[in-house]
Amino acid sequence: MSQKQINEILNKIEMDQENSQFKAMGWKPIVSVHPNAKILIIGQAPGLKTQNIGSVFHDQSGDRLREWLGVTEAQFYDPALFAILPMDFYFPGKGKSGDLPPRKNFATKWHPLLLEQMPHIKLTILIGSYAQNYYLKNRCERNLTETVRNFKAYLPQYFTIVHPSPLNRRWMAKNPWYETDVLPILKQSVKAILESDSPLVEVSSQ
Repeated sequence: MSQKQINEILNKIEMDQENSQFKAMGWKPIVSVHPNAKILIIGQAPGLKTQNIGSVFHDQSGDRLREWLGVTEAQFYDPALFAILPMDFYFPGKGKSGDLPPRKNFATKWHPLLLEQMPHIKLTILIGSYAQNYYLKNRCERNLTETVRNFKAYLPQYFTIVHPSPLNRRWMAKNPWYETDVLPILKQSVKAILESDSPLVEVSSQ
């Protein structure tokens, strides 16, 4: 595994006919992959602001996510620590009620190739229902809330969380267990991996 191989895959993504409209607009795929990355974050798809900036989580959502993870901005944007692999690497467009969902076949086509280049990933954080449904499949609970509440069932490989968007404040107010029961373990798990290369903290399945 090497950065050269990763760059070759990213170039193929840019040149893919299915992404030609984005290339014509001068857009680059929003993704961060490094052969030494330890923690992988998989979310939905970049918004228009993120696409134009060319980097993810430079907003209130990013501030909140870094708080949840217990890391600094420098740590978060160190590709040798955190890899970021959205379900689609391009802004999919606007729909009637917000951004369109990521394209259905994008992750199937490109994620496996990039995951092969990151053999040191110790934890994959699945943000939101698109990432969770894709990677957990029939292991998901009946809805996002229950899948996140059941996060211990997916450890040590996956950690399920909600999107850190300020729009989720109402959800968090209705589900106080998320801050008291989930986030402390997320923060401890990330700290263990980044500081000592130790495995995730042990948690009871009860």
